[in-house]
Amino acid sequence: MVEKTGSYKTGSYKDLVVWQQAMDLAVAVYGATKSWPKEELYGLTSQMRRAASSVPSNIAEGYGREIRGSYQQFLRIAQGSLKELETQILIAERTGIAPKATAVSLLEGTESVGKLLRLLIRKLSTD
Repeated sequence: MVEKTGSYKTGSYKDLVVWQQAMDLAVAVYGATKSWPKEELYGLTSQMRRAASSVPSNIAEGYGREIRGSYQQFLRIAQGSLKELETQILIAERTGIAPKATAVSLLEGTESVGKLLRLLIRKLSTD
């Protein structure tokens, strides 16, 4: 939680529901891509894993900066990584790499994390 001065109250980024959900999403992406074709290991599999792990990483890094503007910027970077991940999930589904049920489940996760990111950015903008 950020105070108006930009300093942090006690707590940790690990207490943020958005970080927890982003971590769950990253784990789900790793699980979903585990059985994908080996020829995708350095392609879509790697890209999706990198984008998925970037979301909670940027939330944590921004929180650690202890400056509201930097925090908001890192949350926006997390949003960008999330949109990148959404696009990669859709590509995986369209190319037949990811089953529809897997894609739907992962996209539900990205939607939930995206809503929480938007709410947090708005909250930081109005405080």
